[in-house]
Amino acid sequence: MLDAIQRVEERIQQACRRSNRNREEVTLVAVSKTFPAEYIVRAYENGLRIFGESRAQEFKGKVSGLADDIEWHFIGHLQRNKIKYVLPYAHLIHSIDSIALAEAASEYAQNHALPSVSVLMEVNTSGEEAKYGFSPREAQDAFLKMNEMPGLDLKGFMTIAPFVSDEKKIRASFEMLRRIKEATSRFAPPENTAELSMGMSADFETAIEEGSTIVRVGTAIFGAREVQ
Repeated sequence: MLDAIQRVEERIQQACRRSNRNREEVTLVAVSKTFPAEYIVRAYENGLRIFGESRAQEFKGKVSGLADDIEWHFIGHLQRNKIKYVLPYAHLIHSIDSIALAEAASEYAQNHALPSVSVLMEVNTSGEEAKYGFSPREAQDAFLKMNEMPGLDLKGFMTIAPFVSDEKKIRASFEMLRRIKEATSRFAPPENTAELSMGMSADFETAIEEGSTIVRVGTAIFGAREVQ
């Protein structure tokens, strides 16, 4: 696993150099979803501290059984009836994909005296029907509405590029989210639009070149997942 982590790190550094960015501008989230806890332990022993999960109950189980200094990110679709498994423990939730979910998270944070819940707004920049998220057209208004909700601390945006081999289409998806961020930043404090979570194992270098501040890398670190 150490070799895999080092290869990912080198790819991040190369992408940063190509785009004249500092390596410190990009956060690596090791996506450990579906992998057993021992994989996370191995990655932790090899220096990683930030992990991403996408299933609420699996997330809760791993949080309670692993090192206290792990920074946990929730990156998958979150159902409203399962926010209790995620909100108290997640450092950052990447996938607020509807106003209804944002309102439920806001209500939970207030009812349970959470200081705030750090979240990203998910935008469906590919236009694929199977994906969750706000449409690009509604993203700015929805973001500004969510930014007024008590208990939520908006940090920026997330997207998933289309699963295609055409790099132009992948890059266009990332560029669209960057432009949404730039447009929204004129109306919101800088700290609320600071993050762009985009890029996974197959496309994180392109994402970095387009301004990603958080890349979500699983397969390139842990290997291929079994079909679930």
